[in-house]
Amino acid sequence: MKESSNQLNRRKFLGLSALGLTGLTILPSWTINGIKVAPSDRVVLGFIGAGRQALSDFTSFSSVPGVQVAAVCDVDTMKQVRFKQRVEEWQKKLNVSPRCDMYEQYEELLERRDIDAVEVVTPDHWHALQTIHAMQAGKDVYVQKPLAYTIKEGLVMVDVANKNKKVVQVGSQQRSSKEFQKAIELVRNGKIGHIEKIYAKVGDPPKPLDLPEESVPGNLNFNLWMGPLNDPNIHYHPDLCPPISLEPAEQEKLWGAWRWYRETGNGFTADWGAHMFDIAQAAIGMDGSGPAEYIPKGYNGTEYLTFKYLNGIVMTEQPYLEDQPSAQGIKFIGTNGWIEVARGYLNASDASLVPEELAGRRPGQRMDAAAREQFEKERSKRRAEQREGLAFEISSPHMQNFIDSVKSRQKPIASIEVGCSTNTLCCLGNIATELKRPVNWDPATLRFVDDKEAANHRLYHYEYRRPYKL
Repeated sequence: MKESSNQLNRRKFLGLSALGLTGLTILPSWTINGIKVAPSDRVVLGFIGAGRQALSDFTSFSSVPGVQVAAVCDVDTMKQVRFKQRVEEWQKKLNVSPRCDMYEQYEELLERRDIDAVEVVTPDHWHALQTIHAMQAGKDVYVQKPLAYTIKEGLVMVDVANKNKKVVQVGSQQRSSKEFQKAIELVRNGKIGHIEKIYAKVGDPPKPLDLPEESVPGNLNFNLWMGPLNDPNIHYHPDLCPPISLEPAEQEKLWGAWRWYRETGNGFTADWGAHMFDIAQAAIGMDGSGPAEYIPKGYNGTEYLTFKYLNGIVMTEQPYLEDQPSAQGIKFIGTNGWIEVARGYLNASDASLVPEELAGRRPGQRMDAAAREQFEKERSKRRAEQREGLAFEISSPHMQNFIDSVKSRQKPIASIEVGCSTNTLCCLGNIATELKRPVNWDPATLRFVDDKEAANHRLYHYEYRRPYKL
């Protein structure tokens, strides 16, 4: 009875506090990028996570007409303040009353009734719980890639999204990039014949955590950063949570290294696989499905991590450019030719297939003096805009697609189902690598084929640290 009473009082409190928080001082109508936005067209965002990726994504979202940002949550109080300052500087430029509330507990942000959607831009091990709780709180979600840390997390997230009828966009932004869209179109339309092989270069799998333990700074709640992770070998090191300074202003010196270690991430296999494997899946019509056999590098002389589809297509994690072995990208090899695609680059065995404006520059190719000068000017401009919180004149297509989907209630270009199938592929590749043998998976039933060892692997599912539950 005491527990029931406490829960009732908490629910009552949450309802009253949410009502009290709806007085966010945003003008009833306002202008962004010269476009007047009515209240009915406004989408109010909250950010869960305030690191360097969150700042970059905020800059992109800030250019989308109809977007406002109301709150931020992070386990690092300095990053909360930095994000708040960036948002409020932007709001002032829009003649909007500046206000971006800060939270350490994401559940408090989700209680806000004035927030329509959230971005989950935290380490991968937090994606599932925060996305699920956001959807259950009535929010649409933009969640950074990869969708989840484990296979089961992704499957549960899809189920919750469908039950709650929520729009979820995964941050695999290459889906919205013109060069990748064109490559997908060419492959799907049979312009190079039947696809036989795919080279998709992403990088190495995760390695065991080998960072020495250091003292946790006072501005960081590392216990909360850990969340559901239950591995006793995990401890604080600044590389896992790159520090910043406010006075003097000093940004992160590296990306969060949690992604490179088995205990906290899925390595390049998922970090870049969520981009490159994702595009390969889209091009050959395997969204929502995937390979049936995963063969690790080194098994019986296998040179590269290999994925075999039931339709006979074989994808390998290997360089797509012989002279640029570390460059991330994809090469589709068909019966009538080939197509290469990477960020800012598209090429084909038949040059007439590639529009001039999409050809771009081949990785490793030197720029002439004029091109270098122009590149440096554009890069300096982008960095200045990011520092000052200015909106770009042209919105990010991926963020624009998400906001359009929130308004139309249609599936976004990188839906949660798409993100789940790509995430499953990445996890299965790492499972095979760690088991040092092939793993067979039924993409129709979403189950391992007679393999209890693989089914019990932590990347299928692990027991959360109490009190967290999936």
